[in-house]
Amino acid sequence: MTALSLRGVSKRFGSAIAVESVTLDVAPGEMVVLLGPSGCGKTTTLRMIAGFVDVSGGDLLLDGVSIRGLPAHRRGIGIVFQSYALFPHLTVARNVAFGLEMHGVARAEREARVMEMLRLVKLEALAGRLPRQLSGGQQQRVAVARALAIRPRLLLLDEPLSNLDAALRQEVGRDLRILQRENGLTTIMVTHDQREAMAMADRLVVMREGRVEQIGTQEDLYERPTTPFVASFIGRSNIFPGTLSGGEVLDVPGSRIALACRYRLSGGAILAVRPEQITIAPPGTRADERAVGHVELSTYLGAELEHVVHLGSDLRVVISNSCFGPAGVRRFEPGESVALCWSAASERLFDDADRAIPPVGSDMANRTAFPRVASDA
Repeated sequence: MTALSLRGVSKRFGSAIAVESVTLDVAPGEMVVLLGPSGCGKTTTLRMIAGFVDVSGGDLLLDGVSIRGLPAHRRGIGIVFQSYALFPHLTVARNVAFGLEMHGVARAEREARVMEMLRLVKLEALAGRLPRQLSGGQQQRVAVARALAIRPRLLLLDEPLSNLDAALRQEVGRDLRILQRENGLTTIMVTHDQREAMAMADRLVVMREGRVEQIGTQEDLYERPTTPFVASFIGRSNIFPGTLSGGEVLDVPGSRIALACRYRLSGGAILAVRPEQITIAPPGTRADERAVGHVELSTYLGAELEHVVHLGSDLRVVISNSCFGPAGVRRFEPGESVALCWSAASERLFDDADRAIPPVGSDMANRTAFPRVASDA
């Protein structure tokens, strides 16, 4: 069963393509987050769903019925804006009641619904206050209550946490996620913050230059990125562009990397390895040594040591390792020569068309994921 379907949805502004052929199915009660850098088309996609921007191509279906031709106010969609968009001269209760008034809901039912929504967001004690008398987190909850008061078929969240400080953002984000899950609200959220997206989504849609790069769960995108962009945008990855020779050696400017696997590929290639999957050691001491460089920077970060290693002419590699327990590493000082080491399961190779290339060998041919590490468990 599908609550919302996007079928090849596109948007053009003159000759410029803002969104191109986006196809997506959202299940009832699911929270899907559109994620990507500024200008990738995620907000335009959200605004097309809301009815604020006309669709140039494709179709939008809500509960199996096309809404492409419907005006925004007839779509039964609630939306929470980045700025909250509360009326400054109206009380909390009147702000929540506004949509109900526009829909002609009777006064008694309206008042009951307002208090129900305020209890839902734990603000019933503040019903008589004005927005300027509230904190940012409280204003955001009023905006959510107003959006939910009309009992929307779909809830849209447009960067709802971006105006909050870091600590409050996490707290309100958790509250929003709990509210969404407990009430089974089908929700589409837009953000450029990948940590926020990872914390809140059932599935993520990574967008780039108007197109969908990959759709999947947090595990899919982190452990099985299908393009170098996704590998670097979700979490962190060291990206090594170079030329593959013999299926086992990647030549990068000024250096060579001995790959852990063998690949049926020659020519341009891109290697991705996550910082936490690389360990460093004195050269010549490890069987899984892949390349040798020298330390430019070492930083103690409490539970982790981060090393920046210069490899080749202008390639810098970031390594992040635990400094505690049996797997803890020692701190290498700037100027020391070090070997970069990683296992076969830690590397992911792409060809020059950004397609993932599986390694050769029956034991590895079906491997598609970066391995989990203890902190992700």
